[in-house]
Amino acid sequence: MDAFQAIVLGIVQGLTEFLPISSTAHLRLVPAFAGWDDPGTAFTAVVQLGTMAAVLLYFREDLWNIARAWLRSLRDPEARGTLDARLGWYLIIGTIPVSILGVLFKDKIETDARQLVLIGIALIVLGIVLEIAEKVGRKEREIDSLTLRDGVIIGCAQAAALVPGVSRSGSTISAGLFLGLERAAAARYSFLLSVPAVVLSGLFELKDVGNGGGAGAVPTIIATIFAFIVGYASIAWFLKYLTRHPVTVFVVYRVVLGVVVLALVASGTLSG
Repeated sequence: MDAFQAIVLGIVQGLTEFLPISSTAHLRLVPAFAGWDDPGTAFTAVVQLGTMAAVLLYFREDLWNIARAWLRSLRDPEARGTLDARLGWYLIIGTIPVSILGVLFKDKIETDARQLVLIGIALIVLGIVLEIAEKVGRKEREIDSLTLRDGVIIGCAQAAALVPGVSRSGSTISAGLFLGLERAAAARYSFLLSVPAVVLSGLFELKDVGNGGGAGAVPTIIATIFAFIVGYASIAWFLKYLTRHPVTVFVVYRVVLGVVVLALVASGTLSG
């Protein structure tokens, strides 16, 4: 991978990590469309650290308050009922499903799950689920109404994003909408929930950067920097967009892209 490819893929990661269109799928599809080599799962996981750095910076006050309240709740029972302390527990509990399944099915995720046919199907199916969630969700709850049950359900939804094409934000926002959360509240919690899982995944995969023909260390660093810059702007835009608009445009994009991928594979234009 050269510097140009690294910059392009970093921008792609920054643009798609927080939109419900699957950054993992795009980091697989863009090289396939361009005739580049697959950068590999290690590259994908590590570059996501750039967008997670954007989350840490954008939500720094929220995350600091949550961490501080959670630590206080360990020694002070009265503090356990506060919103920030509860969010701390929900984020931890919500990370357990994706952590367990990620370890158990690591080999499958790195091989079979990256097939273009599966990605195309996942793009279409989750797009339909997202549209249903948009239509039936009451969109009347804020983050302060979250319960342990909500945390578990959204955490399980996050685990579905281990399949490229599903989308971490897409699956968790869909779950939030089904649970009655407002769009922006669902997205905000989705971004907060992504922090532990993506950081753990990225650090775990650091040792494998450059192995098995994947992207080397220098291109990975370049892509991570661009993912951070673009990702920060993407968060701000998406949260503002959701306060006034439905997610339908992303649903249409997902379905069209999924159909195109399946058609290109079926015609032999893409091998996958």
